[in-house]
Amino acid sequence: MVKRVVVEKQEKIVSMFDDIAPTYDTANRVMSMGVDKSWRKKACDKAYEFYGKDEIERIVDVACGTGDMMGYWQRRAGSAGVKVSHIVGVDPSEGMVSVGREKFPDLEFNIAKATEIPLEDTSADILSITYGIRNVVEREAGLAEFNRVLKPGGLVVILEFMKNENPSLLGKVRDYYMHKILPKVGGFISKNLEAYEYLPNSIEGFLTVKNMQEELDAAGFDMLFTKSFSMDISTLLIARKR
Repeated sequence: MVKRVVVEKQEKIVSMFDDIAPTYDTANRVMSMGVDKSWRKKACDKAYEFYGKDEIERIVDVACGTGDMMGYWQRRAGSAGVKVSHIVGVDPSEGMVSVGREKFPDLEFNIAKATEIPLEDTSADILSITYGIRNVVEREAGLAEFNRVLKPGGLVVILEFMKNENPSLLGKVRDYYMHKILPKVGGFISKNLEAYEYLPNSIEGFLTVKNMQEELDAAGFDMLFTKSFSMDISTLLIARKR
């Protein structure tokens, strides 16, 4: 019974992303006012810095959606003087991946869940998940799968909207924007208000940064870096596989 509920919840989330896929990129740029670009660049740059290698065999982006983060991994590698042989995207939404394949025909995309990544053990150097870990219903299993896929010493890179239990004044402004403004903007662009009402609700039901760090530790990762951006709207976490 519990398993069925979990499966149904995950399927509903995937269906929601299938529905908003055609307008997803436009809505993201408008709602973030383009600020998310700097967050993604920072994530890539810090990961390349921590990994410290000039050549990387494989980077995997889980919950890759339309491939935005994959594009950043590719472009920032050039800036960092790093050669990356393969960039692989994994997402269960066929609608999102379809858009991604059109945007990045030279990159590899796979239709798969975060808990069932179609790669061999210890085959990835870096694994990222940007604004997607909230949508992995079986998160413990997902983190275990990340650990399986990564090489020893490999990095997991998470960008996410984290729950803030004790918001400052600026944090309250953030919460007002996320709950009152963002759903209306996203709903107008996508014609799917429910999907963008899901976002702030999913944040409220998600983890604090401290909780996420504890889950990463339990899954076999050592924290290297944590930083919050723009009134704590977005948080970057980088951890190394033990």
